[in-house]
Amino acid sequence: MSAELQTAFQVSAPAGGVDTHMLLILAIMLATGILGGTANYFLADRQSEPGRKDWLKYPLLGVVAALTVPLFLNMISSTLLEGARTKPVDFFAFAGFCLIYVVASRRLMENVAQRLLGQLDQVKREVVQLKQQKREEIAAAAVARVEPAVPAVVEPEPREVLSYNDVEILRALAEESFVYGNLAAICERTGQARDFVSQRLTVMKAMGVIETRINDKNVLHWAVSARGRSLLGEILSGQEEKKSA
Repeated sequence: MSAELQTAFQVSAPAGGVDTHMLLILAIMLATGILGGTANYFLADRQSEPGRKDWLKYPLLGVVAALTVPLFLNMISSTLLEGARTKPVDFFAFAGFCLIYVVASRRLMENVAQRLLGQLDQVKREVVQLKQQKREEIAAAAVARVEPAVPAVVEPEPREVLSYNDVEILRALAEESFVYGNLAAICERTGQARDFVSQRLTVMKAMGVIETRINDKNVLHWAVSARGRSLLGEILSGQEEKKSA
């Protein structure tokens, strides 16, 4: 057995039936637990008046926290407890460590509890929002089922909307190419007023009967669309049938 192990064994071995060293450590833990619990009582943030059992609760929790100090020291491989056998000043270091440990453990547990409560409140808010969104979707679906369907607007056929003057304008555009801004030539060809021709050109363009095109010289011209040519052919053939009848 090496000299260091023999020395440690001699230091660690109790001299009699009762180990006064361990009793002193236990007394320090009890005293610092009560003292730290009392400090936690005064440091606690209370929104209301303290209860009757708070004077007992805080010291008791302090003692419980102080009793876990040897476990913490053992986990970090500290020799503070055994060193106090040969170095009594370590008892003061141990007492201070227990006192700080009790106060800090309360703060740590409060922070963890507040974080968990905050996460729980956030989950509750998200659940409430999801339920509200679900109720709104169900209500919207119910309203959609109750409301009558809006009948579709039936647009009249261009053939039924076009007048005799429109047909004349359409025929003139089909037989001859007119520049986009040259309304005078169209008016002269059809014998209609300028304002009327301008208005009917806008209406027929919106109907898709006529359109504007750019020729090889990059000049914008009026032109009859494929739909307009088909419609014009039907109208002219109908007029010829009436004349022949």
